[in-house]
Amino acid sequence: MNRFYLFLYIGLVSIFLAPLTSRAQAKQRPNIVIIYTDDQGYGDVSALNKDAKFVTPNIDKLADQGIIFTDGHSSDAVCSPSRYTLLTGRYSWRTSLKKGVLRADGPCLIEKGRMTIASLLKENGYNTGMVGKWHLQMDFVGEPKKNNRDWSKPFVEGPIEYGFDYFFGIPASMNFGILTYLENDKVLDPPILWTKKKKNNNPRTYVGVGPADYRMTPPYLEEMPKKGGIEVAPSFNDELVLETFAGKAVDYINERAEESKAGKPFFLYLALTSPHLPHCTHKDFQGRTACGNYGDFIEETDHRVGQVLEALEDNKLTENTLVIFSSDNGAETNYTYHQTTYQHFSNLHFKGGKRDIYEGGHRVPFLMRWPNGIDAGLQSDFPVCQSDFLATIADIIDRPLDDHEAEDSFSLFPLLKNHEEDYTKERVVIHHSASGHFAIRQGKWKLNMFRGSGGSLKPAFVTLKEGDPKFELYDLEKDPSETTNLYFEYPEVVEELTLKMTSSIENGRTTKGQPQPYIKENWEQINWTKIN
Repeated sequence: MNRFYLFLYIGLVSIFLAPLTSRAQAKQRPNIVIIYTDDQGYGDVSALNKDAKFVTPNIDKLADQGIIFTDGHSSDAVCSPSRYTLLTGRYSWRTSLKKGVLRADGPCLIEKGRMTIASLLKENGYNTGMVGKWHLQMDFVGEPKKNNRDWSKPFVEGPIEYGFDYFFGIPASMNFGILTYLENDKVLDPPILWTKKKKNNNPRTYVGVGPADYRMTPPYLEEMPKKGGIEVAPSFNDELVLETFAGKAVDYINERAEESKAGKPFFLYLALTSPHLPHCTHKDFQGRTACGNYGDFIEETDHRVGQVLEALEDNKLTENTLVIFSSDNGAETNYTYHQTTYQHFSNLHFKGGKRDIYEGGHRVPFLMRWPNGIDAGLQSDFPVCQSDFLATIADIIDRPLDDHEAEDSFSLFPLLKNHEEDYTKERVVIHHSASGHFAIRQGKWKLNMFRGSGGSLKPAFVTLKEGDPKFELYDLEKDPSETTNLYFEYPEVVEELTLKMTSSIENGRTTKGQPQPYIKENWEQINWTKIN
């Protein structure tokens, strides 16, 4: 009898503990790596474009071994605002940045005290590191025009103040100042010289399309040019930037691998500078593809991604590391040259490119791999946005979000687990052009709240005549290339989406919760509604 009750007790305890054990294993916190490229179009990944004129085997590995979001978007069609949204889960146009991009030097766009992915994870026991391009501004001491720079002093409002334990990178794009490497809050090599854009003499680079390709190479100048001058460090070499960033990312993984295995995972945000101009392909990759210098540059980018994935594998961290891969916007306008010359379609069949409100401006590669948490070979066709990264990560580590956090972030965790029934399908995604104009997406419908591209594709704006449609409405299921404006055919859809666009602005959020404050000044782009 005693033995019977003993076995019964053991059996009941085993049954009770089994689901707890499985839940604990499921909640084992993964390392998280976000790899963010610069101006890489949807068709610039060979797994997403069977006719690509180059191959990206390492990026393809992420697609094959995880989930492809076929309808994934950067929040904006240009750089800085997308980076703000990625890190905060909040649309950048709620800040003072209503259009365009930031410079290298100045107050950071991220508000003091606002949660970022890095601060969220740091508060929850993660090591947090960033390698690469910041481009949300940081403040350096002095001004070049006053000739009072002091590079020995720490800069402020950089990544270290927004949740990162470690930072190695550059302030912004290479067409802006300041060209030198930074570590944590220090300038490593003072940018005491000056440079200007120089013609890219690579015979394989594109021609005849603006903006023209260029290089940032010596000889450098001792005095500031009258126009177009950029501060540069004597040691800076644009051709070595990707190699340097990949090496630092690998070092970061190697140095934190043992802590990760001991229960302190890491977050690494790797923001590459390619394939943004200048197309400064490393000599080891020049002449390799059937798509000119651009294809060579993409293949180098893929190789650098591969170095990071190899570091995870070498440290036996692949299985429990969530790797997210995406780009800050669609391909630059040189995509037209590569289409006609090489029959390579950087933005696939999508209309437009960088800066434009059309799909080519913001529909980007959007991949996630996490062997312990995501089945291989998944695909989701729901519209999603990089704003969703924060809520997804919060869901993974089981951290509820407050009303004032990540106001535009929807968790993609149900889609990662192939539980579509638990996903918020009625959610909206807001798109934003370089000129600051809007589009709203819900399901198959996309309403552009103006006429034209709002960016580089002509016409940027359409002058309306009497009787012309005011906006552009597209059914993206039937018309993903946005060729047929259905504005007059579906007035009820136009009205409904206009109301939802208005409420998305007025409520200070697109997720459920209490209305949140936002900056309302200097906003001529929303003349179709009145914001009180």
